[in-house]
Amino acid sequence: MQSKYKIGLLRANLFAAAAALAFWAPAPSNAASIVLWLSVGWLCITALVLDFSHRRSRGLSWQIVPGALLMGLIATAPEQRSILIWAWAAMLMLPQRRWGTAFTLSAALISTAMVAPQLDTPTLILLLASVIILSLIALSRAQQLIDMNGAIRQRLRLIPGLNLWAEEQLLRDIPREQRRCQREGTHAEIFILHVKRHQLWPTAHKLCDLTHAFENVYRINNTTLVTILLARSVQETAHRRRILLTALPDVTTSEHFGLTDIDAATLAQMSKQSIARETT
Repeated sequence: MQSKYKIGLLRANLFAAAAALAFWAPAPSNAASIVLWLSVGWLCITALVLDFSHRRSRGLSWQIVPGALLMGLIATAPEQRSILIWAWAAMLMLPQRRWGTAFTLSAALISTAMVAPQLDTPTLILLLASVIILSLIALSRAQQLIDMNGAIRQRLRLIPGLNLWAEEQLLRDIPREQRRCQREGTHAEIFILHVKRHQLWPTAHKLCDLTHAFENVYRINNTTLVTILLARSVQETAHRRRILLTALPDVTTSEHFGLTDIDAATLAQMSKQSIARETT
């Protein structure tokens, strides 16, 4: 599944870009070389901490770092690196919040102002017109990506072939499982697992393998997984919890409570919290 989302290829490209910048950068003796080496470090760190997630949140502000580094590269030697102006169009293609887009547009304008003294008037006008057109195209593409990611988030099954579902499916399954427990006289518990962000997807895969085929796993956020454990008795459910915790050493903390303890008011509150997370 990791290769499906080309994380390895992206990591290789980041390392290749870092190597190219390192070859371009001289010894850190002036401001320009320092910014270049900071860029190399940022690319390497990003490649190392990159984790498997086909749904990167556009709310993260990580775009600010490459934007600031790009503006720093242009500011240190605008007469030599004016060609980097065109990189702002690529920055604007990244899905991001409005304040992130505003920062990128402001940085692009400041960078253009730095390069302007090196150009004559006709060239400057042509540059401005080209940057504006490319920026509009990039913003249109970014909006398409945002809409696409929103459609993906609405897909309840997160990974084809696995019983890994979005939080919305949990809200639908709780009333159904409550009715089944009352009808069949079985015991069910909500089992909440907290993990570190980079361990979420490996733990989710393992948890899907360890639970029964009729038990679903739900991703609540980047650090929380939930499953509904079904058993004949409270003792059997407790035994299954201990087995799961032993098999999942990456779990930092866990919680559990009976499925029958969730009433209509609690379910409505969970639904409101889910909607609030979708809109933020």
